[in-house]
Amino acid sequence: MKLYKYFLLALGVIVIDQTSKLLVYYNMDMGTAGEIEVIGDWFKLHYLLNPGMAFGLKWSHEFGKLLLTLFRLGAMVGIGYYIIYLYRQNAKTGLLWCMGLILGGAVGNVIDSTFYGVFLDNAPADSPTPWFHGQVIDMLFFPLFDGYYPEWVPVIGGDYFLFFSPVFNIADSSIFIGVVLILIFQKRYFKHKEDVKSSAPDVPVSKENSDSLITS
Repeated sequence: MKLYKYFLLALGVIVIDQTSKLLVYYNMDMGTAGEIEVIGDWFKLHYLLNPGMAFGLKWSHEFGKLLLTLFRLGAMVGIGYYIIYLYRQNAKTGLLWCMGLILGGAVGNVIDSTFYGVFLDNAPADSPTPWFHGQVIDMLFFPLFDGYYPEWVPVIGGDYFLFFSPVFNIADSSIFIGVVLILIFQKRYFKHKEDVKSSAPDVPVSKENSDSLITS
């Protein structure tokens, strides 16, 4: 299979991811007031901005966001080169598809971090520059069920909980799916040379070959 197809998969993820983010930006209000129920209370579109890493984590350093964006840019380039390397090493097709998903997701979020602060004006107010300080648009929300912890549970007894609370986007989903599939099929994707040798069929040695081995 040609190498470009894996990059086309990444491009497809980028297009879908960016389209969904821009649709949310131009058509939804931020927060709970703008929520759209897709499947009852189980799946909603919930527009929010993520200023840092996954699950709302962020660096407290003044240039933490800039460093994070630069790291993402480097990782994006590294993943692209890794796909080329795997292809040249005749890696499993499934592994290459997974890396294509991861690359597409990585680029999708890099676009937000790099450009959205300028073109969508969504950089935090205290950012030293809007470039490389854009906030990632999230919208996929799966609050599957909620309730209260039993009173007898230490520390958190009686507290409210919500499962599943993180809000994410198409790019995050693509990265997650790619990583999970690699973990599930890692033995197939990263087969050691020793395993390959052990699985190779035995080749019978002819009498002529055996004689030549003895005399050599």
